Amino acid sequence: MARDILATLKDEHEKLRKLFEEMKSTTDRAVKTRADLLEEIEANLIPHAKWEEKVFYPAFKERADRDGLQTHAEALAEHHAVEQTVIPEVHAAEPGTPDFAGRTKVFGEFIDHHAKEEEKTMFKMAREMFSAEERAQMDEEYEQWKASPDAERMVQAEKAKAVAKSSAGAMRQ
Repeated sequence: MARDILATLKDEHEKLRKLFEEMKSTTDRAVKTRADLLEEIEANLIPHAKWEEKVFYPAFKERADRDGLQTHAEALAEHHAVEQTVIPEVHAAEPGTPDFAGRTKVFGEFIDHHAKEEEKTMFKMAREMFSAEERAQMDEEYEQWKASPDAERMVQAEKAKAVAKSSAGAMRQ
């Protein structure tokens, strides 16, 4: 089967859904499991989201009509909400608490909603905007970028930002 960035992104959405399902099935006693799952979720989500923001979304916006521009704006707003609010709130809760369970449940629901919208609307539009060759090229570039030191630095920086925001939020309460 030919490479296709849309298939890759959809596969990553599926992987995240499975990780959130695993998280949902944990109990408050599974502190290490919850911490490990959160780590794995972020390790998968952050490069995905940052690459979309830096490469895929701008390319999409360039070719989008009015409906596409609205879809683009919605996707960016959802990314922003997760980065600025949802992830810091998860980090502000201790993994062995009902607060953590509730916050990660909302986090998972948010990601699932975003992925469904993207797959149903944005990816459908992107199939018409980009040729199979362009989608294959994007897929190759994405794979190379994910394996790069830049991607790893970005993941670490985003995690540090989330922890700092959660600490600042905890101090205000």
